[in-house]
Amino acid sequence: MEVSVSVIAWLMFFIFFVAMLYSSVGHGGASGYLAVLSLLGGVSQKEMATTALILNLLVAGIAFVFYVRAGHYSWRLSWPFIMGSVPAAFIGGMMKVDSHTYSLLLALVLALAAVKLLLNIPVMKTELNNLITVPKLSYAIPMGIGIGFLSGIVGVGGGIFLSPLIVFFKWADLKTTSATSAFFILVNSISGLFGRYFQQGLIVGNLMPLLIAALCGGVIGSYIGSKKFSNLMLSRMLAVVLFIAAFKLVVKH
Repeated sequence: MEVSVSVIAWLMFFIFFVAMLYSSVGHGGASGYLAVLSLLGGVSQKEMATTALILNLLVAGIAFVFYVRAGHYSWRLSWPFIMGSVPAAFIGGMMKVDSHTYSLLLALVLALAAVKLLLNIPVMKTELNNLITVPKLSYAIPMGIGIGFLSGIVGVGGGIFLSPLIVFFKWADLKTTSATSAFFILVNSISGLFGRYFQQGLIVGNLMPLLIAALCGGVIGSYIGSKKFSNLMLSRMLAVVLFIAAFKLVVKH
């Protein structure tokens, strides 16, 4: 990643912000990292996707640990989605798409992520009293395949799509949904990275500053999220950034 010191400083600032916000709801933040990298520029398509997945893996892992320690994780809810998503994310990671197609897919993902943040979908008005309903395999596996495949191509973990579905179908409460999303993102990010490694290698630049920023933001956000709800105003601000990045990608291509 051949960028100036000032750009790296801005990248660190925004990645810290993204990691803190996303980890507070059990997400890794890949869509936010991709938005930041595309807006500030200086990073190639392949490097963007790989960098986002690595940061995603780190932050989702941190979030997962915090939510597990707080007693919110349920394997019964996670495994039906993972059955389809992990192999699909690997295949998606191996896919070679041209710059135009990738940019349009990324714009779609960023726009959907922004809509989710604006609607604040994970925050429910009434709690489900920790009730967990295991989804039917006929629902969960196709959902996992679709989310995993798109996530592997673009370079995200897929939690931004899974958590609204869990809440919409009332399969779990907010905290369990966040914990499930964190694990879903974790395994899909690993699968997507393996797919990219076998197909084209992992193309990364100077990751250390970004890893430090993501680590700090992930720890703070995960601690806050596992204890209380996320900040609504920060969610709105990030949604605007995602919309701007999506618009820029569409206009450019």
